[in-house]
Amino acid sequence: MAPAPLTLTYQLYRLLTALGAPIAKRTARKRFEARNGPAERFDERSGHASLPRPSGRLIWMHAVSVGEFLSILDLVQDITATGVQVLVTTTTSSAADLAAQRLSHGVLHQFSPLDTPQATRRFLDHWHPDLAVFVESEIWPNQIVMAHARGIPLALINARLSASSLKQWQKKPDTARSLLIRFDAIMTQTDGTRTALQSLGVLPDQLAVTGDMKAAAAAQPVDHAAAQTLESNLSGRPLWVASSSHDGEEADISAAHRIVTAKSPDALLILAPRHPERGDAVEALLRAEGWTVARRSKAQPITGQTQIYLADTLGETGLWYSLAPIVFIAGSFTTVGGHNPYEPAHFDCAVLHGPHYANFELAYTEMHAANACQEVQDGRALGQTVSDLFGSAQLAVLQTNAKTFVTGAKNARGAVVQKLIGLIK
Repeated sequence: MAPAPLTLTYQLYRLLTALGAPIAKRTARKRFEARNGPAERFDERSGHASLPRPSGRLIWMHAVSVGEFLSILDLVQDITATGVQVLVTTTTSSAADLAAQRLSHGVLHQFSPLDTPQATRRFLDHWHPDLAVFVESEIWPNQIVMAHARGIPLALINARLSASSLKQWQKKPDTARSLLIRFDAIMTQTDGTRTALQSLGVLPDQLAVTGDMKAAAAAQPVDHAAAQTLESNLSGRPLWVASSSHDGEEADISAAHRIVTAKSPDALLILAPRHPERGDAVEALLRAEGWTVARRSKAQPITGQTQIYLADTLGETGLWYSLAPIVFIAGSFTTVGGHNPYEPAHFDCAVLHGPHYANFELAYTEMHAANACQEVQDGRALGQTVSDLFGSAQLAVLQTNAKTFVTGAKNARGAVVQKLIGLIK
């Protein structure tokens, strides 16, 4: 069946992104530089490749940021084991840094092209992938339409659709259908997302429910030598972690630690910002509030006087989770929408989170049903909860239930690999 015709809305989008390409490039450069992206690689955002295309079959997988990138790591390994090569693109420099650390030898990485006709054309001209795979909620109209026009199969995996996103698409149903119908396969996290996509005109035979791929991802790596060193420095002190914090959340986390230390004066907080390049700003805030801070990126040791350890590095999340019995997953005191609760669950951590978790609604809903996590409304509630959990029977219950939950999480990763390989022409 021929795809739905492109709408006037899309044609206008294409025209505006073509005319506005210089502005989009300048804006992207400012953001790139602000997040310490490697200057010599910025042209990748304009579709100029910095690596040659390898011979043979190539799958392009676009994962945007850290969370999406981590969710596909095991999938990438499964695909390359079949003999097909993979190009991973990300938008953020933090995801690119992780790609350099975690991608296996031979897997390629580039910064993703801007969704302008010019950048997309250059990108596709160079890489001409045999399959384009988008992750979660990434709907880039020019990339979708231009790849489809070249006969490149398209897949959307681990798809999710929030209520707000669905409402926006429902305002332009013809445009939504004209884009989504161009996917050869859409694999969703939930039945609800599948139903929502069908309401937008996606055909049943395009859709499959495969669960949340983040649930089946392996535990984060741990530097065991570093863990032993840190444990010796901790000397049995009460410890908790606040992970993936965003601007505006550190003040609440600081307030929480104030409550914790009022009851347990020797308690230590490991604070890991989502974006390590914010380390200077976070340190300044904490010191202004009177805390004694040691900073990971500056190799400052934890001493008996250290009250907060600022873990402003990448790729060490597993290390922090391996040390702490209690983890607060940030991004949930703001409308960011929360972050991955499966990762600390692998390490027998009691998982706490704030009221905003739309990005992981399925995970948190199921974990709540299994008494495997606990919600806190604000910094005061967080501090009181952490303080109450130290040494309590409830701490052991949350730890055990979180581990049991993530161990039993089901995901059809093998079916996803088989489907993707089958789409290559």
